[in-house]
Amino acid sequence: MSTASLLSSIRQRSGPIDLPVVLAAGTEGAADHPGRTVRLLPDGRLLDHGPLASQPENFTTPGLVDLQVNGFAGVDFNRPGVTPAELDHALVALARTGVTTVLPTVITGAAEQMLATLSSLDAAVQGSRLGPEMVAGYHIEGPFLSTLEGFRGAHDAAHMGPAEIGLIDRLQAAATRPIRLVTLAPEVCGALELTRELVRRGIRVAVGHSAATPDQLAAAVEAGARLATHLGNGLPQQLPKFENPVFWQLAQDGLAAMFIADGIHIPPGALRSLLRAKGLEHSLLVTDAVSAAGPDQAAGLYPFGAETVERAADGTVRVPGAPNLAGSSAEMAAMLRNVMIWAGLPLAEALRLCQLNPLRCLEPEWRFGTDLAQARLVEWKMTDAGPQVRRTHIGPHTVQ
Repeated sequence: MSTASLLSSIRQRSGPIDLPVVLAAGTEGAADHPGRTVRLLPDGRLLDHGPLASQPENFTTPGLVDLQVNGFAGVDFNRPGVTPAELDHALVALARTGVTTVLPTVITGAAEQMLATLSSLDAAVQGSRLGPEMVAGYHIEGPFLSTLEGFRGAHDAAHMGPAEIGLIDRLQAAATRPIRLVTLAPEVCGALELTRELVRRGIRVAVGHSAATPDQLAAAVEAGARLATHLGNGLPQQLPKFENPVFWQLAQDGLAAMFIADGIHIPPGALRSLLRAKGLEHSLLVTDAVSAAGPDQAAGLYPFGAETVERAADGTVRVPGAPNLAGSSAEMAAMLRNVMIWAGLPLAEALRLCQLNPLRCLEPEWRFGTDLAQARLVEWKMTDAGPQVRRTHIGPHTVQ
């Protein structure tokens, strides 16, 4: 089907259409997919995953989406000077975990450092091979967060202050791609006013690293906040049994929750309970990955913004000597398998948590293109351990 006939078909129909999976000419294994389809909505969004009910050994789905990535495969997105080649290295590694759409995340720092970081990151995206295809925009996490110990996590309280639109304006001016998501704490001075302005501009707002009370959370939702960043984390180890931000954010029906399903940030049993409480419609997965993440990354020291973090043999990432976690070494495909096992989710429902649900968080500003040549697809092989990525197709690029 040509692009022109595809678009014509979309214009003439009000319902979804099924598209054949099209792999690059000469791609090894292309013959594995006779009759495989993905479904496209009239607005261009890929809707479902083809014939997954029987979970055939080999199948193809739209790619996975990660709204919070601080770095990957040894590359830190939070230090100025990342090169196009380094960014491509990280994006190739992400694609090998099934991720085809990503929001690189810039965390709290001095204003000039955040500006330099985003400017060089954006230049790397423009100059890279995969950046223009995979980077849908940016996530700014901080500096309008709680300064309280435990709540601030690995963020530097010295660079935090009242929430104001001026820094966001300067950050956006430093980048050609849009800021899509901002994480803030609603109790910070000026946070509600900033939330309203960001929402007015079409930027999603998430609650995170926050000690906000139920009333403050309700006010944030009324102002337009719609997400909870890595719910269950960015909190002190010791909290009141029931009167705490985890329960308060779970109780806010207006907040969808992002979870890090690596078994480190949230134990498997707790994750199962949290997913049940929030509901699959309002849950999504993020990695919060840092440069220590990636299938080939060994235990050791890695850069993360102004800090150096240490990946332990068990996959935990911390600032050396600090008790709190500092990002993660999680991989999206592994988290997909985890939720299938820990929460007993069928494949299609597990995929929804790291695909359709995060995409809805980016709408209405951004949608999949309707050109088959720009499709983002992942080939999988079902194994006894769960689905494993075989190849990833991002526009004209194939990664394996």
